[in-house]
Amino acid sequence: MSHYEKKNPLDLYPKPPFPEQEQQLPGLARKMTPRPDHGEESYVGLGRLKGFRGIVTGGDSGIGRAAAIALSREGADLALNYLPSEQADAEEVRDLLVREGRKVVLLPGDISDEQFCRDLVERAVAELGGLDTLVMVAGHQESNGDITTMTTESIDQTMKTNVYSLFWLTQAALPHLEPGSSIVTTGSIQGAEPSPDKLDYALTKGAIGVFTAGLAQQLAPKGIRVNSIAPGPIWTPLQPASSDGETVAHFGEQAPYGRPGQPAELGAAYVHLVSPESSYTSGATITIAGGTPAF
Repeated sequence: MSHYEKKNPLDLYPKPPFPEQEQQLPGLARKMTPRPDHGEESYVGLGRLKGFRGIVTGGDSGIGRAAAIALSREGADLALNYLPSEQADAEEVRDLLVREGRKVVLLPGDISDEQFCRDLVERAVAELGGLDTLVMVAGHQESNGDITTMTTESIDQTMKTNVYSLFWLTQAALPHLEPGSSIVTTGSIQGAEPSPDKLDYALTKGAIGVFTAGLAQQLAPKGIRVNSIAPGPIWTPLQPASSDGETVAHFGEQAPYGRPGQPAELGAAYVHLVSPESSYTSGATITIAGGTPAF
């Protein structure tokens, strides 16, 4: 397809109710019903990122997978990070993109570990021959409606995965990033309007917005841009892996569109923020939430 067709976004993808389903964290896309659309069939690249080299965390499924597909089809070579338990999903992504002629390196590991974050960047740079963009999508989410039963261990896991990793990965990446490079973080509308059962997750997403705004100013003199994407309810394995089946069955119906977003609906936004076409954009957050307003 060389052109877009006008379509009603309300009817573009499945609406709830969905089949009740639950998974163990972190969850797999292949086990979801309906399966998420990451742009495997729909995203058409225009070659805007030829020669770019990037890291995408959470690249096995969900929003990270959509970002990886979009960036790759624009010409970028990628190192994909994910948890070892997500290997099957990651191999699906790699095989798809390698068949299309792109280079994809798989680097499994847990970004809640500081030393792994630093090793991840060094291994990616060695495999790709350099680094032009750091796209941080991976996140940890658990639901708990009672603060008195939240454990320090669980809070630590959420904080280290969602916030500390931003510092560690950025610190490791900066020596390799030249003027014109970009960093993209992934927040959430939870950062502005938290759900009562996602206190620690929402806290981290609010922090990501602050991190993005502050780092953008710090790196502006270096010519390195820093931006964020704040999704609303998106149909990813994070949902059945962190919520009960009944909640998942009605996921996304509260959005003005009456449905959750699909990961494929975010891919182009990552391309925009990575590519030089957004050269005057830094410290910005793009909200993608099916009509839910950003505050």
